[in-house]
Amino acid sequence: MKRLCFLAILALFLPNSLSFAAPAPSAAPAVRVWEQDMVIPTYLAGAPEPNPIFYFGRQSQGAEGRVYPYPLYDTLTNKKVDKTYKMVYLENEYIRIGVLPEVGGRIFEGLDKTNNYHFFYRQRVIKPALIGLIGAWISGGIEWNIPHHHRASTFIPVQHSIEKHADGSQTVWVGELEVRHRMRWAVGYTLRPGKAYMEASLRVVNRTPAVNTMLCFANVAVHVNEDYQVIFPPARSTARTTPSASSPPGRFPPAATAAGTSARAWT
Repeated sequence: MKRLCFLAILALFLPNSLSFAAPAPSAAPAVRVWEQDMVIPTYLAGAPEPNPIFYFGRQSQGAEGRVYPYPLYDTLTNKKVDKTYKMVYLENEYIRIGVLPEVGGRIFEGLDKTNNYHFFYRQRVIKPALIGLIGAWISGGIEWNIPHHHRASTFIPVQHSIEKHADGSQTVWVGELEVRHRMRWAVGYTLRPGKAYMEASLRVVNRTPAVNTMLCFANVAVHVNEDYQVIFPPARSTARTTPSASSPPGRFPPAATAAGTSARAWT
């Protein structure tokens, strides 16, 4: 009888002992950040206008196209060269983000490492067009518009810094002191260990005693095909279309055509 009691007690405690001995799941590796020289074919922009360009009614996509105190970059050379840029990479086990502080701090590429897919539109060349507030501008990736659409510094260098966090995540900050309104802004791109998404944080500081108006949104470029979909909450969205691409209130505007373009944003 004593032997049977001993075996029963051993059977009662043995499973619990095995569970305590099981190894703990390994933690996700920390996020990596590094800077790397990247050669990108580039159509060079010309030298900026040496004379100050004051406001005489110039328009920029329906808004006042003020240039001063920035210089005007309105000369395109159409000269293609291989130019070296300093790319700042932010990477975890799922995605890799490439940031170009030399070109307005935009995200230049976003790679899904599980299938080698660029989920942002990655330009193969840098070829400016005269669309920005002070001239030169490029498409692709993510462009931040603060405090104006296609802001003045969208094609010129901005400041950047790297912030490490205790949980193994890291943030790449890009930003500037905007010299027209004297306001400071910064956008932080954050990757966390084990997470298959990027976080974007925003800081805006009004350093002046005056009240300043501002815009704040991002232009995101993606690769599209016949199967591409945009899913959004209709009750919390606004639409902007050209007259040739208008639609009834509450309806998603038609796709861009040769006759016009459309855009939609949501909050």
